[in-house]
Amino acid sequence: MNATLALSLLGALALPPAYGAEAAPPQPTPADTVPTGSIRDAIAAIPVPPLEFAPPRATETSLAGVPLFHLEDRSLPLVRLIARFERGYGHLDREWFGAATVLPLLLRGGGIAGLTPDSVEILMEGLAAETTFGGSGTSTTSSLDVLKPRLPAAAALWTQLLANPGFDANAVENRRGREVEGLLRTGEDPGRLAVIRFNRLMFGDHFIGWELAAEDLTPQRVNPETLERVAEALLCRDRLVLGAVGALTEEEAREVLRPLVDGLPPCPGLGPSPPPPSIRPGPQVILVPHPTPQSVIVMGRGSTVVRDTTERYFAAQVANSILGGGGFSSRVLERIRTEEGLAYGASSFWTIPTRGAGVIGAMTRTGGHRTVEAMEVLAEVLEDARIQPPAPTEVATVVDQVVNSFVFGFETPHQIISRSMSLKSQGLTQDWLIQYARGIAAVEPSQVASVLEEELRTEDLVILVVGDPSLFEGDLSKWGAVTRWGPGEGPPEWVSPSGLRGSPRSLR
Repeated sequence: MNATLALSLLGALALPPAYGAEAAPPQPTPADTVPTGSIRDAIAAIPVPPLEFAPPRATETSLAGVPLFHLEDRSLPLVRLIARFERGYGHLDREWFGAATVLPLLLRGGGIAGLTPDSVEILMEGLAAETTFGGSGTSTTSSLDVLKPRLPAAAALWTQLLANPGFDANAVENRRGREVEGLLRTGEDPGRLAVIRFNRLMFGDHFIGWELAAEDLTPQRVNPETLERVAEALLCRDRLVLGAVGALTEEEAREVLRPLVDGLPPCPGLGPSPPPPSIRPGPQVILVPHPTPQSVIVMGRGSTVVRDTTERYFAAQVANSILGGGGFSSRVLERIRTEEGLAYGASSFWTIPTRGAGVIGAMTRTGGHRTVEAMEVLAEVLEDARIQPPAPTEVATVVDQVVNSFVFGFETPHQIISRSMSLKSQGLTQDWLIQYARGIAAVEPSQVASVLEEELRTEDLVILVVGDPSLFEGDLSKWGAVTRWGPGEGPPEWVSPSGLRGSPRSLR
């Protein structure tokens, strides 16, 4: 570029005036001519209808007497079928616990009558179908996910897995061996061991407290014959709830699920639901000796709160979030982790069933040499929660979290259909989540304080410690007589002690 051209280009640019030169005042824009207050008033005057969220709901019908929930969703050419049997190992005698535990793992892996496990896998892979199987003390569940064009073939195969399972002898023995191996590794995770032992301790011989043992997995208790008997008792029509969601109409759902309803037998000897558990009273200190550099501490006691629509239930939910169920803002984690530096994680728990008793408490894990110190701090946090009413800001934070997250309970059609089935099984109304959000929003600090004072009596806590006592710096007997619970032993008998010898902090 020559000098003449460069100068002509520079002259064409709109340069600002030189420093110190007189500049023309800026011309006002239309917005600048309107007073700020007028803008706000104009915006406020715009009519805006109240924001209301109408949650989508599944349609409930009946298929040959079996409840069926359906929700059509054409966004993708996918279909999910769900079967929920309101029968679990809690409906059986204790001797069937091992077979009932293994059952969900073999419903697909064991093949079907006349078809080997490998053949089933080849067919499922060819159909690009995904299945799930699970079980608990009160229910057994399964689901099928598949593309709509392949639904008839996949549903027929899924029906056979549930109504006519094969339980191939080699597959059963292989799975039994893997479960035995897993049982031997239970002690590798002291946290898992602590939860298992605490449930066994608190719930006793109730199915919630059942602990899988070597005798539950012997060939005499886990074999094709015992699995067939357990399947007949659990996978039966009388306590079945069905769900269908995705790219299919209600009539298509009924057509594809009818063979499953027709193929399942009635429930043999259908009896009442398992009775509610009896909770172990405290105080009591249980030590589970375990060669680990970290200790796991669980403290808890029985609770009488049940899941219903009373203010007491909703207050308990808020109380648990404040205590230790609300993440980094909760009292337990704030004190144990942030202030004392005793552990990376700590939390509270409050099991609230629809009937019977639950358990309230807290747990953490820490270095073995800080075990007693962590116990003192954890007990002190629980005691403070009982005697110090929550601040209004604490309650307001939890309420806002619940109310603001309400819409996320309806993110996917699969989520909606699964919850609808669960509510039906628990005897709760289909608008339960709406009632829950409203109940939480109405909770007052005084209600939270009241339920904590009633339920969180720290003088009768049951304390379980899993750890190496040679590392402890301090004496567990500050909380009362210590009972050792060794491997292979049953839970210790409860003996009424003379009582605690003062508050935890004063015993240092």
